[in-house]
Amino acid sequence: MGKLSLAAKITHVPSMFLSEMPGPNHGCREQAIDGLKEIGRRCDALGVDTIVVLDTHWLVNTAYHVNARERYKGVYTSNEFPHFIQNLEYDYSGAPELGDEIAKLVSADGIRMMSHHVDTLELEYGTLVPMRYINADGRFRVLSIAAWCPWHEMDESFRIGQAVRKVIEASNQNVALLASGSLSHRIHDNNNAPAGIHTISDEFYKQVDLRVLDLWREGRNEEFVKMLPLYSKLCHGEGFMHDTAMLFGALGGGQYSGSAEILTDYFTSSGTGQVNAVFPLVA
Repeated sequence: MGKLSLAAKITHVPSMFLSEMPGPNHGCREQAIDGLKEIGRRCDALGVDTIVVLDTHWLVNTAYHVNARERYKGVYTSNEFPHFIQNLEYDYSGAPELGDEIAKLVSADGIRMMSHHVDTLELEYGTLVPMRYINADGRFRVLSIAAWCPWHEMDESFRIGQAVRKVIEASNQNVALLASGSLSHRIHDNNNAPAGIHTISDEFYKQVDLRVLDLWREGRNEEFVKMLPLYSKLCHGEGFMHDTAMLFGALGGGQYSGSAEILTDYFTSSGTGQVNAVFPLVA
């Protein structure tokens, strides 16, 4: 039988690349990078062999989609931030059977979901950036699920999370589930962006984000699940926070009783709110 061994909400800010480079921003995202590397170490300790990423940088306008390629290999430059992410080489094994089974179970529940084995369907940077630090040597298989879902129902994403966990537990794989996306996500206006690389676009967003982290730490998950649909809209949640809905669906929704462990303290980046948080798996 398979097992879900680790669940987390993670950052994928491209400024982690700037943090690696000489210059005025060198080291600025060291804590975020360290948090992702710690998740990789925990995956090793837990015997994880597969990482499922709920990617808020994969935009889909109809249906839900899974990138279920046998292997992902290429060189990536971001079309959104080409001045941040250039010529990123990657090579990961996929988990096509797991992807197919997820799409099959979700479809049986009446939700349109498709699993794709298309060599030209590339990974997005919501998957590639965290894998750079969690899975640098490609030791974990990777499966990417689209989570930038502007025309989808939040309730369906909760149900997809439930299905993901059922499929994982019925498989022969040991899995980490990562919701890859920010908290608030109102990026700075164009001319304010260079000076605002380390700030939030509005104090309101920061204060709501911090309240959410308090709820997570205190295990007040029923309250969070109730507020998530409006939170995702008022605070411009990345991908409308369908990654987070899927994650909490896998955890048990409002009935989840775990208290989050904050691996990387809340930080602001280019107008957005970011965190690395691990959610313990509870019975």
